[in-house]
Amino acid sequence: MEPAGTIVFASVGVTNFGFDVFSATVPAPTSAEAGVSAEDLDERRHTDGISVNFNAQFADDAGDAVAFVSERTGAASLFLSRPGSEPDPLPAAEGSLFHDRPTVRGGRVYFVSAHEKPDRPFRSWAAVYAAELGAGRERNPEPQPQRLTPRGVVDMSPAVSASGDLLAVASYGDRPWAFDFRALETEVAVFRASDPSRRAVVAARGGWPAWHGDAALFFHRAADDGWWSVFRVGVSPDTLQPTGPERRVTPPGLHCFTPAAPARGGGRWIAVATRRKGRAQRHVELFDLETQRFSPLTELLSPGLHHYNPFFTPSGGRVGYHRFRGAGAPGDSLVPHLQPVRSPVRSIRMLRVHGTFPSFSPDGAHIAVNGDFFSTPGVSVLRSDGSRRWTVSKEPDLFYTTWSPTERGVVFTSKGPIFETPKATVRIARVEFDPADLTDDGRGEGEVRATVRPLTRPEAGNDAFPAVSPCGRWLVFRSGRTGHKNLYVVDTARGEEGGVRRLTEGEWIDTMPSWSPDGSLIAFSSNRHDPANPAVFSIYLVRPDGSGLRRVYVAGAEGSAEADKERINHVCFSPDSQWLLFTANLGSVVAEPISGPNQFQPYGDLYVCRLDGSDLRRLTCNAYENGTPVWGPASAGLGLESLSMGPPSGEDALGQFDEPLWLTCDV
Repeated sequence: MEPAGTIVFASVGVTNFGFDVFSATVPAPTSAEAGVSAEDLDERRHTDGISVNFNAQFADDAGDAVAFVSERTGAASLFLSRPGSEPDPLPAAEGSLFHDRPTVRGGRVYFVSAHEKPDRPFRSWAAVYAAELGAGRERNPEPQPQRLTPRGVVDMSPAVSASGDLLAVASYGDRPWAFDFRALETEVAVFRASDPSRRAVVAARGGWPAWHGDAALFFHRAADDGWWSVFRVGVSPDTLQPTGPERRVTPPGLHCFTPAAPARGGGRWIAVATRRKGRAQRHVELFDLETQRFSPLTELLSPGLHHYNPFFTPSGGRVGYHRFRGAGAPGDSLVPHLQPVRSPVRSIRMLRVHGTFPSFSPDGAHIAVNGDFFSTPGVSVLRSDGSRRWTVSKEPDLFYTTWSPTERGVVFTSKGPIFETPKATVRIARVEFDPADLTDDGRGEGEVRATVRPLTRPEAGNDAFPAVSPCGRWLVFRSGRTGHKNLYVVDTARGEEGGVRRLTEGEWIDTMPSWSPDGSLIAFSSNRHDPANPAVFSIYLVRPDGSGLRRVYVAGAEGSAEADKERINHVCFSPDSQWLLFTANLGSVVAEPISGPNQFQPYGDLYVCRLDGSDLRRLTCNAYENGTPVWGPASAGLGLESLSMGPPSGEDALGQFDEPLWLTCDV
């Protein structure tokens, strides 16, 4: 049978972004030196406030038409926005869950898509494609996009010259992924749109290229002194070879990345996103190539907001970027409790939750979730259509949730700090409330009275990730009480007072257990096959009595190099106990992480496979970290029809997200 049901999961940050695309007038260099005001910059909004809109390029020189990426369809899709009209979908790859960086040139749209599976795991799916517009599309209404990236090669961040003849990309080439996910070890390659098979590498290290005419490229990379900086290299349009050595353009002392330049060349300005000491926000600044001076741009307009990924009109008259649309701005204004996400499997419904570690109530009518572990309520309950939320426990230091299948109003969780050492005090806890308090008297927010009762001793160490047996009597959980994290079982009512049974034992990490709905198996993540490596985890299955332990090989067969590169966590079972759902690193990354807000593990995507590791299917493909999934009945979430960030119900936290936490100005 096909995998079926409703999957609810979390993605880092994306529900809070609230991005729209804006642009501002580029001042003349003399005006910039004399000082400009916000009014002089004439900021315009190009997108409509629906969902998350980002990574745009102008489609005309007047600065009116904009090609952009939007999450409004439940996945990253391409649109064209013109003043006074609804955004029009751009031709793209049918069925693709990820599109990026669209550029309209010469009757074609160029973009990144990730719809073609590589021939081996741990390879990015990202490649560059082109599709016809206008007359070319009228002759063939449903043309398949042309793949410009050679088979076996990974390309991202494409830039198209003003003539439309040349493309530049950040590329891994045909090299395997080195498991880099902060500063990617990409090279800058160029090729002709008419002959994409003939490529030349013009910079051995770099990303996010931007054409300046047809004979020069700007790009970024982390310099040897630790500062992200913009570099320039000349390119011969005839041979595609560098015309000289690359040259650093921006100085040390601040981070400069995601450069943009007028594609037709000329002018003194380039635009860069910057991070400076003493300033928390990412801003777009103009850099004068003659005077070597920066001029503020977005800091004059919205000093308290982050601004991302500048782009110019071809002649350089306007510069665009995306940012949080702002409190009170027209458009979606709430973070939805639940948001539909496009599923590549027809029999699976997918929902993104605003929260972490969701779990379904036994009847599928409600979902328990955690907050951010620091300031938001520790346990909340959602109606499974997303229309109502109740706070159950305001204590923020709670993580993981699992409902009792036999006791009404009982949720198990972990109480204490997350991501701590084996001997840190974290306790398994039982949360009890009256389900009658989950009243159906309206929409929005509510609060119910609850008690939180620990089930494990404080001196026992790090006890976390409880999973309840289908009979409701037992909890399996991870504990560091011996100095190593292994699995244990306790009574759901009495906890350690009723005794503790050890399920696994060893000097490695066994964690995040999940009990199969039919009661026959417990799945968990472990690095027992390579205990010295805390970065590799694979799926293991064991019977509740501790017998029948076996590994599920997903990336490759036993003994293969691929099998021992797996980083698989958050495993759980399908409702029929025949499939496994998990988050994994199997698909590498599809976009440059420096170009967006913080993602702890941007390679984290959701997959399903059968209990023997066969029939692997990818469920998510995007630039976010996706994790903490739960698999519930097909009926859960019915009634959720809006794919936007507004109705049916949500939280007023739009615009609250982090810059990359690994990016520091303490260089």
